[in-house]
Amino acid sequence: METSILPSPTLPTFFSIFLLIYLSAYFLLFRNWGPNHRPEASSCLISLSHGTAAAAMAAHAILRSHKATTFASPNTPTQNTVLEFSVAYFSLDLLHYVLFFPNDVLFILHHLATLYVFTTCRYVVRHGAHAILVLLLLAEITSGCQNAWTLAGFRRAGSPAAAKLYDFLSPKFYALYSVFRGILGPMFMYKMGVFYVSGAADPVIPRWAWVSWMVVISVAICLSILWVLNLWIDWCKNKMQKKMR
Repeated sequence: METSILPSPTLPTFFSIFLLIYLSAYFLLFRNWGPNHRPEASSCLISLSHGTAAAAMAAHAILRSHKATTFASPNTPTQNTVLEFSVAYFSLDLLHYVLFFPNDVLFILHHLATLYVFTTCRYVVRHGAHAILVLLLLAEITSGCQNAWTLAGFRRAGSPAAAKLYDFLSPKFYALYSVFRGILGPMFMYKMGVFYVSGAADPVIPRWAWVSWMVVISVAICLSILWVLNLWIDWCKNKMQKKMR
């Protein structure tokens, strides 16, 4: 039987680590940033800390899965650890948005929906983590590039170096995001849907669970596609405007 390499309970430990990173960023690393960018940058840092590690952890858990693993297989200890890692991050980042940006309803709803999927998979259903972690990998593999792009965007107005980095990263990040969120994500979601609709998961995953998961995942992917599409449109407009000058 597989055992987790981390001591239990991991959720409070992970939450404490993310909280320490956030507070260090807020009070030390970004203390001279503006009142809006300071908390945003702190959130970016924990997002970077989570995303890169979560992608690696998810890949590790997927590779360790038994060959007979399906989308309805019981969660392994390693998979549960990755889920708890992400629950800790999204819980803290949700708290960040509630405290600093309570009007950012879309992000708050996104975090609540994501937490719903992770917590029900981890603590209620206790099956199906393999599929959830594949989606987590596809979502977070672009985290490093995205957060570097975001941080550069915060500083580009007052820093030529940040502006140059932002312009350099923009098309590369958009392309990477488009591939993983706009192509591979929907393809894998379709594969999940076919499996669940077939009834193969019904003995162990209640229908309300997988249906709600699919709804959340579908909405998240659609919003991601719309978001990156708008970024591409703005980028193309800016390119055309520069050529016309």
